[in-house]
This record gives sequence, C-alpha cells and structure tokens, in this order.
Amino acid sequence: MQDHAHHDHVAIFRDRFWVSLALSVPIVIWAPMIQDWFGYTAPSLPGSDLLAPVLGTAVFLYGGWPFLTGGWHEARTREPGMMLLIAMAITVAYGASMATSLGLFDQEVWWELALLIVVMLLGHWIEMRAIGQAQGALEALAALLPDEAERVTDRGTETVPVTELEVDDLVLVRPGARVPADGEIVTGQADVDESMITGESTPVPRGEGDPVVAGTVATDTSLRLRITATGDDTTLAGIERMVRDAQASRSRTQMLADRAAALLFYVAVAAAVVTAVVWLLLGRPDLALDRTVTVLIIACPHALGLAIPLVTSISTAKAARTGILIKDRLALEAMRTIDTVLFDKTGTLTRGEHRVRDHVVADGIAEDDLLRWAGAAEADSEHPLARAIHAFAVERVPDLPVAQDFDALTGRGVEATVDGHRIGVGGPALLREHDRGTNDLAPAEWHERGAATLHVLRDGEVVGAFALEDEIRDVSREAVRRLHAAGVRVAMITGDAQQVANSVAEELGIDEVFAEVLPEDKDAKVAELQERGETVAMVGDGVNDAPALARADVGIAIGAGTDVAIESAGLVLASDDPQGVVAIRELSTATYRKMVQNLWWAAGYNLAAIPLAAGVLAPIGFILPMALGAALMSASTVIVALNAQLLRRVEFATTVS
Repeated sequence: MQDHAHHDHVAIFRDRFWVSLALSVPIVIWAPMIQDWFGYTAPSLPGSDLLAPVLGTAVFLYGGWPFLTGGWHEARTREPGMMLLIAMAITVAYGASMATSLGLFDQEVWWELALLIVVMLLGHWIEMRAIGQAQGALEALAALLPDEAERVTDRGTETVPVTELEVDDLVLVRPGARVPADGEIVTGQADVDESMITGESTPVPRGEGDPVVAGTVATDTSLRLRITATGDDTTLAGIERMVRDAQASRSRTQMLADRAAALLFYVAVAAAVVTAVVWLLLGRPDLALDRTVTVLIIACPHALGLAIPLVTSISTAKAARTGILIKDRLALEAMRTIDTVLFDKTGTLTRGEHRVRDHVVADGIAEDDLLRWAGAAEADSEHPLARAIHAFAVERVPDLPVAQDFDALTGRGVEATVDGHRIGVGGPALLREHDRGTNDLAPAEWHERGAATLHVLRDGEVVGAFALEDEIRDVSREAVRRLHAAGVRVAMITGDAQQVANSVAEELGIDEVFAEVLPEDKDAKVAELQERGETVAMVGDGVNDAPALARADVGIAIGAGTDVAIESAGLVLASDDPQGVVAIRELSTATYRKMVQNLWWAAGYNLAAIPLAAGVLAPIGFILPMALGAALMSASTVIVALNAQLLRRVEFATTVS
C-alpha cells in the first residue's frame, strides 16, 4: 500500500513537471525581460498580452498545487517547513504578477514564477525517484515469492495461487523453482540457494526434516515440503516488516535534522521580512518583492529534510540485501561507537554441534577397522555424539558394515555386533563396566581442553578413542581478526566449563572469557563490562541470551535465532556468520558519515545562500535572479540525494559462507 502511494507521488510530480514545462515555454519566450536580455522580439499575436497571466495562472494552480496543499497542511498542523515556504513564495510572486497585469502594481515576475515552479517540480520528482529506488528493497523482497505453487493431492499435483496455501499442505518444488512458503522437507535433498535471505552466496545442502524458507531456490533436485507458515507468518514477511519499520524509524541524527529544518523556517521568514523592510526603506519596492521571494525559495529546508531519510532508506535496503536486518535505527547508529563485542559461544562462534576433533588407535589395530566398527555401532543411535562419530567414519570409510544386535546403554554408550565382534562405544562408565577404567587412551591435552572423550571397545578390549568438541566456525577466526583490526575488543560468554571456554578462546584469539555462566546471569556480565566504561554489543541466538541482548548497548541476534532473541535484539543477522558483526559496524560508520555530510551540506548551504538571496552583493552589482535561486535550491537537494546514493557503492565486510 505504501509503495503504491509512493509511486503515485512520483507520477504526480513527473506529470506536473512536463505539463508545467510546456506551459512555461511560451511565458519565457514572450517575457519582456528575456527579450531584452537576448535581443529578440517575440511575434505579436492576438491576445499575447494575456498569454503570461493565463498560462502563469495555469502553472500556478496546476504545477504549484502540491506545494499549495502541502503548505496549507503544514500551517494547519502547526508544523511549518519546506512546503509552507514554497507555498508562501509562489503565492507572493503570483499575487504581485497578477496585480501588475491588472495595472495595480509594477513588478511582473510571471516567467520567474513559472520557472520557479518547474524547477521545484523537477527537484521533487528527482527526490521521489531516489527515495523510491531506496525503498525498492521491499519490492525486491516481495518479488522473491512465486505467484503459484504446485500442491500435492491424492490425485497428483495441482497449480494453485500461493495465497491459497495452508499450513500442513504438501507442495512440490522443482529444480530451479522458488519455495512458495516456509516449510519442512518431507522427501528429497537439494542444495538450496538462500542468498536472498542470508546474504551467503554458496547454496546450502538441505535434506529430509530440514526447514526451508519462502523465497529460497532449490537449485538441483526437486523437493516435497510440508508447509509450516504462510503469508504474514513467513520468515520473508518478517524481514519485509523489519525493513519497512527500520526505514520508517527515526535516528538521533534525523531528530537533529528535523529540529534544524523547523528552525530554518523561522530563520527564512525572519530573513524575508528583514529583506522586504530594508529594500522598501531604500526605495526599491521592486527589489523588495524580488529579493523576498528569492529568500523564501532559497531558504527552503528541502535538502535538509531529505538529508537523513534518504540515507536511512538506502542503508536499510543495502543491509537487507546482505542479510543484515535492522529493527532499530538507533542500534545501527550506536554500532559505530562499540568498543567491545561479547559473543555467546554455542551456536554463534561455534556450531552448537559436536564434531570429532581427534582420534587415537590402540597398537595393532588398523585405523580403518576402528572407524568401521565405531561408525557401524553408532549408526542406529540418536545421541548427538554418536551421530558425530558415525558422520566422521562415513567420510573416511564409505562402505560401513551393518551392525547387529544394537543396544543403547543408558548413561554409558552403545553396544552392537559388527563383523562378528561385540563393539562398545562410550565414556568412562562403559570402561568401568568392562573393568577397563585405567585403560584410558585419551591424551592429557584432550582432558585439558575439555573435549568429550568416547572409547571404543572390541570384545571388552579398548581399541581406540575419539575426542569430540563443539566445532568452531571457520568464519569465527576471521570475524575476531577483523574486529581486532578495527580496534574492538572481543569477549566470549558461555555456560561451558572453564577449560572448554579457554580452548576456544585461545584458538580464536579472544581477549576475555566468561565461563560457567548460568543463563540467568549473562546479562549481569554485560552490565559488568558496561560498568567498566565499555560500550558493549552482545551477539547471541538463544532464549537465554535475550536478557543480555536487551541490556547491551547493541543487541545482535545471529542466524535463525529464536523469536525471543530476535525480539530482544536491535539488529538481526539472517545468516549464522559472525562476520556480519563486522559488516554491521562498517555499515554503521559509513551511514553516519553520509548523514553528517548531508547535514552539513544542507544546513551550511542554506545559511550561506540566504544573505546572497537577500541582496547583500547588490552594492557591487550582483543580484541573484529568482529562477537561479530556485535552481540552486533544487541543486542542493540533488547534491544531497546523489551523495546519499554513493552509500550504495560503499563496500563493507559482507558475510561469507
């Protein structure tokens, strides 16, 4: 609805510009001042003396209507600003010109009035197009959804509009097609392109039981999905809401710009009154009118009003395209001042899934045999550690034997018959059960770094051991390195044992570690850092991170984090790549820089231009023409818009897969 209304505004200014330009051409050609300047005589036509007032009135009423109605609205709501200044200027110019045409006054500015309105319409058209391009991110997100879906029924498949899909419907997604709604894979396995949601360019493998998000693409094979969310409940719809809310939200810099624009209105009116009085006292009523209108025009806080919102829209759209979702503009603005980033360990710096980090083999045992026995024995277990060992074995010994007589031993491990041997895989309790408690093959360093250790027994004899640890993300090292390069301290918080936390911190080069922290105490650690005078960004993904995310100066929810974590955060990373934190900081710095540049240009331009428009250089023979004043005012708006557009070209540390 908002996008449609915006397109209407663009069309209004575009159409009124072209019509007003066509009507203004004859006014300018037959204007006596223009004829004198260029030394020509316009042909005398019947009624040519009425051409300027008739066409000028048409331009005033048609081309000037958006400004007149906008000015009336600002006056009625007691929020004077740009539109009211323009409305006052063109009304004064129109009144003086009409009075002159009726023989009541001697200051005709029909051609200046016409060109003034044409230039104003052009400036607004350019502005609306720029804002429309920035808001195009919402349309791009909406375009990710297909119009139709293939719903699977008892009679086969049927093509239906996406709007008719319901939760629990079964749909078929063919290779290269977009997922029509959030769902869970029932059958099939495919590499799914999630770049439009996460910003990561590499397709992600998804199989049975995995969730997929509306708008993503099944790249190589077909999938059957059971729909879990439709319409406004989908992840994509949530992203659209975040982008829209962020583009509409106000930053501290925006509040400053609004106050400056309001103040500038009163400065402009006061300057216009002083200008009129001074020139009247000097006996130049013609210059009094001309200079007063020029002051009102050139002082319009148009560029000031555009300076911040356009940067806001562009930065929000740029962020969304790279998987950074801005819920709170103030959070993005504050990110550039952060000097400490506190990462939750599990699921953020690490994957939250154990992987085999190391393994040892007893003397006389072949490594492949150890992997065959352990992998086959763990194949039927649902325990996360068992799945990690099975996956490790499959990678190295593709043809695992099939285990027989599988038995899950609660609290101890598993046992199964493999290749005629009774194979057991488990922890210290399994060793004690087989009276092998002193036969620990695990190196001391495994215990020192807190790795989970599982031993493998063949017919009661220890034949090997595996060290399993929460896998550190490859990108975590680069994220920490980039933050250090930017002068930011990196801290880590976890409920894990101290030796586990120290091992991760040492590998990543983290500056400070908070270990063995209870979930309810995480926010206290954030407060502790803040009490030291540090400005803290908290990065987490779980329910127990929510209080800490809310307490931090900037809360960042990472990955597919829980709804509670996302609600508590000001910024959300769609992917689970911690390098996104670096990207947020760089985007924050670039956005703030553009805001300040635009603010200084817009405010400084107005303050410098007002005296020039008032005629301070008249004693040396320079009078700023009214139409040139309008062109300069519009030029300042275009400069601000172009400077904001340069933000699109700023490169920052985008997330990587």
